[in-house]
This record gives sequence, structure tokens and C-alpha cells, in this order.
Amino acid sequence: MGDSRRRVTLPEDSSTSSSAEKGKLENKKAKDSEALYYIQTAVADHIFPRISVATSAKEAWSILQKEYQGSAKVRIIKLQTLRRDFENMKMKDSETIDEYYTKVRELVNQLKAMGRIYQKKGS
Repeated sequence: MGDSRRRVTLPEDSSTSSSAEKGKLENKKAKDSEALYYIQTAVADHIFPRISVATSAKEAWSILQKEYQGSAKVRIIKLQTLRRDFENMKMKDSETIDEYYTKVRELVNQLKAMGRIYQKKGS
């Protein structure tokens, strides 16, 4: 689908554009509209109103990203908290291996969702 997060801008005077440029512009607009459609249909009904005003896929994606990841400062704090939790994680005597593994996987998935990837030791 290409980079749907780039906003398509119309030239000031479209009458001076060549037919090749017009074709490229129409193609970009069609791809952006398709990407916006996919984003809008993929979100839950209660989330849709938040992005319904977006006129481009990039705008809709930015709204969702800001809402669910927060500002850069908030993301940094969340990452620091998750990293600390990960580093301090220990298995309790009362926990089974499966329970502990599930806790570790949940934390790793949260870190991945925030854009942080950890490598296995020795990798």
C-alpha cells in the first residue's frame, strides 16, 4: 500500500500540472482514501468518532497514536516503568512456571507495543 501516512497536497493551480502529474496525484489520493477507509473500518464503534474528522490516513493514524501512546514524555515514563518492572520481575514461590511465563510475556508484549524490543541473552 506504500506510505499512507504522507499527506497529499493539491497544487495551487492544477491547470498547469501535466497529465502525468495529475495521474500520480489522483493515484496518491486514491491510496490515501483507501488507507483511511481501512483505518476507519478497523477501529471499534466507540473509537470511530475520534477519527471521523480526519481527512487523511496520516491524520487518523496520528490521532490514534497520540490517544493510545500519549505524548513523547508519557511514552518515556511508561517505558521506564515497564523496563523497571521487567528488570525487577521475580518468580514467587507460590507461582507456577506457566503463571510466571504468562506474566513475563504480557510485560514483553507491552514493551513491544511501546516500540521497545528486547533480545534474548546471548543473541
